[in-house]
Amino acid sequence: MKLLLAEDDAMLADALTTQLGGVGFEVEHAPNGAVADYLLHKQHFDIAVLDIGLPMLDGLSVLKHVRQSQPALPVLLLTARDALDDRVAGLQAGADDYVTKPFDFPELLARLQALLRRSQPTSTSALFGRLSLDHTSRRALVAGEPLELSGREWTLLALLVSQRDKVVTKEQITQTWNADGGEVGGGNSIEVYIHRLRRKLEDAGLAIRTVRGLGYLMEATTP
Repeated sequence: MKLLLAEDDAMLADALTTQLGGVGFEVEHAPNGAVADYLLHKQHFDIAVLDIGLPMLDGLSVLKHVRQSQPALPVLLLTARDALDDRVAGLQAGADDYVTKPFDFPELLARLQALLRRSQPTSTSALFGRLSLDHTSRRALVAGEPLELSGREWTLLALLVSQRDKVVTKEQITQTWNADGGEVGGGNSIEVYIHRLRRKLEDAGLAIRTVRGLGYLMEATTP
């Protein structure tokens, strides 16, 4: 499991990196919020641990950014603040759990493991209309027939389906493509890929609707 640790206390970060590595985590350390924000949009992580009081960009801001492109990423907040308002603000911003400093490592580990268990899907497949997505193999089928998709088309389709009946902005699409390891072209590249997907989904009972000024929305056209 790959874990992002965003913590500006060097001694604590070193200790946690060693302890988490010792129980099987691959830890990437970010010493400030700007680095954490960059890494979360450039690399794949299974879980993130964010200190609220990060320099340059605080943990809540990092959390709000990552929730735009990775709504399902498990995120645990570390905070020295024990006021109720701070804990509520973290949860409202999209945190899955929090630990107040000082803490014992076994408690942190138990909370991380609980978040990872809850985040594991019961099935790797998703069904929407006549479209079926297998996230393990990155394959899509319409009424049982495979769709020929490029890597970028698959990533865009999976994002639209995961946010079904919600508007997905161009910024979210760009961030998701970046996080998936692709380089985003300029100009109307997003419109080009949306057009391709629309043609490929004609028999799926789905439509990708343009919401002017906001983005795109995937919706069912048949019951």
